Amino acid sequence: MNPNKRPIFLVHGLWNNPKLFEKLIKRINEDDYQLYRPHLPHKFGKTSLRRLAIDLDSKIEELVGPEKEIDIVGFSMGGLVSRIWLQKHNGFLRTKRFFSIGTPHFGTYTAQMIPSSFMPGIAEMKRGSSLLSQLNTDLSSLEKVECVSFFTKWDLMSFPGWQAKLSIGDSYHLPVLTHKELITNSNSLKIVVKKIFNDT
Repeated sequence: MNPNKRPIFLVHGLWNNPKLFEKLIKRINEDDYQLYRPHLPHKFGKTSLRRLAIDLDSKIEELVGPEKEIDIVGFSMGGLVSRIWLQKHNGFLRTKRFFSIGTPHFGTYTAQMIPSSFMPGIAEMKRGSSLLSQLNTDLSSLEKVECVSFFTKWDLMSFPGWQAKLSIGDSYHLPVLTHKELITNSNSLKIVVKKIFNDT
């Protein structure tokens, strides 16, 4: 782990854990970077995204302190948890770059039928949810961060896939057909790794 490099936090999504990023990490020399993969137990969607953002805030402070500038990478739901931290917990003040991969920034129809009382974490990802409306109404804090979105228009988890990107910053359509392939397929990883690790 290179202490001279800006720390990079990799935030997993729903039904994932930190092992999700192993294929990505195998494509770099891990010793050249400061990589952190906090585990955020979501209880299969029963934990709210707001609660997970608080947990993420605690993990970041525990691992690198309260002030050190970082980059953050969020896959799927992990991108929304990262956004809540950035926008609601002043994470933008200490973040240089934010990468989201297959994140339902405007919600996903896949979550539409899930009742809030049963799985609030999934229900918060519904199209038109109050949480997403709050996040998307004011992007002024995110505008202070270098934002990059990766998506595939064929995504059925962050559906519709062509909207799984922020309305600000650069976005890249990855040449894969499924949600999971965004972070596991060699063709998509080639693009993702180049963008994340070219300027740390």
